[in-house]
Amino acid sequence: MAASLRGTNALSARITSVLSASYADLDIRSALETLDDRDVRNTAETRRRLRLDVQKEVIQCNGEIVTDFGEVAEQLKRIGSAITSLNTFCDEMRSHIAAANRETEPALEEATSLINNRKQVETKQQILTAFNSHFSISEEESTILTSTAEPVDEDFFQALTRVKKIHHDCQVLLGTEDQRLGLEVLEQSSKQINAAYQKLYRWIQREFKTLDLENPQINASVRRSLRVLAERPTLFQSCLDFFAEARENILSDSFYAALSGSTSDHQNLNINPIEFQAHDPLRYVGDMLAWAHSTTVSEREALEVLFISEGDEIKRSIQAGLESEPWLRGEGDEEVFDGKKALNQLVSRDLTGVARLLRQRTEQVIQSHDDATLAYKIANLIGFYKSTFARLLGADSEVLELFNNLENSAMRQFRASMRDHIAAVQSDLAVAPADLSPPDFLEEALQMLKVLAKSYDTSAAAAESSGDGFQVVLAETLDPFLSGCENLGKGLQAPGCDIFAINCLLAVKDVLSSYTFSADRVREMVDTINEHTAKLVEYQHQYLTYTSGLSTLLEALSGISDSTDSLKTIPEQTAFKPDALVNVSQQLDEFLPSALIDAAENLKQLQNRKTVQEITEEAAGRFCEDFEFVESKMLAADDLLYKESEEDEEEQSPALRDLFPRTSGEIRVLLS
Repeated sequence: MAASLRGTNALSARITSVLSASYADLDIRSALETLDDRDVRNTAETRRRLRLDVQKEVIQCNGEIVTDFGEVAEQLKRIGSAITSLNTFCDEMRSHIAAANRETEPALEEATSLINNRKQVETKQQILTAFNSHFSISEEESTILTSTAEPVDEDFFQALTRVKKIHHDCQVLLGTEDQRLGLEVLEQSSKQINAAYQKLYRWIQREFKTLDLENPQINASVRRSLRVLAERPTLFQSCLDFFAEARENILSDSFYAALSGSTSDHQNLNINPIEFQAHDPLRYVGDMLAWAHSTTVSEREALEVLFISEGDEIKRSIQAGLESEPWLRGEGDEEVFDGKKALNQLVSRDLTGVARLLRQRTEQVIQSHDDATLAYKIANLIGFYKSTFARLLGADSEVLELFNNLENSAMRQFRASMRDHIAAVQSDLAVAPADLSPPDFLEEALQMLKVLAKSYDTSAAAAESSGDGFQVVLAETLDPFLSGCENLGKGLQAPGCDIFAINCLLAVKDVLSSYTFSADRVREMVDTINEHTAKLVEYQHQYLTYTSGLSTLLEALSGISDSTDSLKTIPEQTAFKPDALVNVSQQLDEFLPSALIDAAENLKQLQNRKTVQEITEEAAGRFCEDFEFVESKMLAADDLLYKESEEDEEEQSPALRDLFPRTSGEIRVLLS
């Protein structure tokens, strides 16, 4: 029972083991494949011999392996002997190599040292080559830069630019410990630069001698040379001085040729000289001034191409030159270079010779003529060109001093001639004309004044000022003659003195009223005329009152007030007695029909009929006012007398109105 139980358990364990085995295991699969290759059948005999066969095969395989290892051992022995031999040969080679090394070591060290030295030499050679290429120029470039035989062209400017760069880069060399090389290069480059600027300076001077300013296509190299030379302000200014002197001589010769038709070396030119074709002195001066103005415009346009077109470059160059030569800088914060100002100054200097000749010829014309009108016209012409040149060359141009002197000289001649003329006229002054018209000397003065006013009106002074400049002319050409007329008028009786004054002033006013620049003087004359007119009005008023008899009544009423007591005294006045008042009334009636005609006859010598009418009408109006005053007083007195007579019941005396019947309305109608 127990045995069966154990057999059952063993079988169960066997079955469990078989069932738990994984047929995916590689070993099991390999064993199964081996069994399948041998075609083993699952029999008892086969199962019994299988183990033996496997063990036999394993033993055979192990034997073969041992045999193979024996052969390997033999081979290893032979390899060991070969290695031993090789070691022996290697030891021998090492001994030979060590001996060779001991023998070749000095040579190798020397070769290494030579190679290192070679590398250092090559490095130094590269440094030297780079230094020479950057800090030195070739002999050819040095010749181009300093030799006067070589032209100033693009190669020159390129060489100069390179040398200036070398000079600038020397600062790097001066920053090293050993400054000797930097100082040597700096000294050499400075000499080369100075020589180059000297060459450029002389070349520009030669070009200036033959430079044709009339050609609009001025050589561009001259402009570039000036810009470069500006880096040396001293040389640049010296060049400008040389140029100004050369141009002064050229323009002086040209002006002399334009005047006389021949040059200073007596070479005749095929032109019409100004001295021969300008017979009138004013035209002669005008032609000279016109030539000077035309030449100035041409000169300025030509020089503008040289300076203004390169103005900024020249300014920067001069600034750079002043930074390198600070001792040339002036005091203050003045501008380094003003192209337009420099241009105006240069043109002014070019015209110095022309100005000298112009002054000589113009002063000769002024002093050789005693005509005051001509002198004043010349002064105005010079003033016109002075303003023109001021706009062209600036207000601080030296040329303007010439025009100031010439203008003053012409005005001095004008004043002298006028004073001589006034002195001659004053000796002939006697009495005013019988018809009280303006005297002949005033008419002559007014004719001259018309010419002078017209000349001033066309001048630049009339447009630039409010007429102050013409006051000088009036003081010289008009005031003395008006003073003479005033002296003549003092010898006349009224109203002749006022009539004569008004005639003279109206004649002057007619001449000056056409010009705006004499408006102030015209207003002064109008005020003076009004003063004389007021005197004539007063004269006419007195004439009307005395002729009509009204003056007697006015005198009697002068002390009468508006009070009742004062008004009552009017009939008691001598002038208001019946007989006297009737006589005045008759005189008034005789006066009224021809009153205005008789009054106008007093002013018949006054040449302005309108003024005569205005004066007479104003005097008549004042006469009417006086009559109204007298009438009002008489009516007031009549009213008082009428009231008293009614209260006293006395016989009433005749009324003043009855004795003096004219009314103010009738007077105004008759005198209108």
